[in-house]
Amino acid sequence: MASPPSVVVVTGVSRYLGARVAARLAADSRIDRVVGLDPHEPPTALRELLADVELIRADARAASGAIADLGAEAIVHLAVTSAPDVQHGRAAMKEQNVIGTMQLLAAAQAAPRLRKLVVRSSTAAYGASFRDPGVFTEDTEPRAVPRGSFARDILDIEGYVRGFRRRRPEVAATVLRFAPFISSTADTTLTRYFAQPVVPTVLGRDARLQFVHVDDALEILHRSVIEEHSGTFNVAGAGILALSQAIRRAGRISVPLPEGTLSTLAGVARNVGIGQIGFDQIDLFVHGRVVDTTHLVREFGFTPRSTAEAFDDFIRGHANGSSLTSDRLAAAEKAILDGIRRVRSGAGAGGDRH
Repeated sequence: MASPPSVVVVTGVSRYLGARVAARLAADSRIDRVVGLDPHEPPTALRELLADVELIRADARAASGAIADLGAEAIVHLAVTSAPDVQHGRAAMKEQNVIGTMQLLAAAQAAPRLRKLVVRSSTAAYGASFRDPGVFTEDTEPRAVPRGSFARDILDIEGYVRGFRRRRPEVAATVLRFAPFISSTADTTLTRYFAQPVVPTVLGRDARLQFVHVDDALEILHRSVIEEHSGTFNVAGAGILALSQAIRRAGRISVPLPEGTLSTLAGVARNVGIGQIGFDQIDLFVHGRVVDTTHLVREFGFTPRSTAEAFDDFIRGHANGSSLTSDRLAAAEKAILDGIRRVRSGAGAGGDRH
């Protein structure tokens, strides 16, 4: 087996996942140097975590010179965002995900010492529709082009990686298709969704869901760098939770909304503080998604904790301050009703204009 790389470049270190991956690699005595590449300054909460990581404030456009000068032997590409932020919108999301990946891979192609490339992907690559199989393997093709912007970005990202593999076949390229992250400390659209006392769902649907614990994702990412695991892998906890089971397990109350007004769900989500919910999340809540992880477990010799165990850790982390007091329940119900009225009012106004 080849020795671990001596110089590793990690993108996206201004965010939780990238910072923790870079910190873990920097703590590994087998690695001499870890460089964090990000156009944004890491927030104060992550600065201490990155104490042993060299930080370079640069985006993918500047990566070519930086990666060549550093003599990078491995690149871990984590600068992939799953939802547009309110301020910059979809255009900035695509610029970061798709254009950023294309530019980074162009830099990687020109890096003479590069031996490994690890890319964060997502099980969103499979889409979510009524035509889906019961379980996806890594070889399963999407039955339909996904509606969600994140899923489409993932397909573009993986397409660029396939092109890179053809041009640099000697580089071990690892693509990790992660199920949605969850843990006691994770802060994502999904965790905010389940943390609400009243959870909007789709009437008549009970999607089958899988999660991956953040700590298990970190372990897989670490092993991808220090070991040889070329290929594409589904990364998820074994087993499933139906959406209704997850809501009950978390001690929440479900509010079913008609599937014909899916935009209402997105509007309500913003109104109650969940954040941006797009077609990626809505389709997941309607159709669900289950992947097979046999290839991962056999190749890595590591079994992530089950979906139920990962979700239980999330519940433990939100046990305090999330009880269904009458005041909190009333406030959540009012927020949902106000959100429904606002969205429907907007739809009615739009209809009058046409």
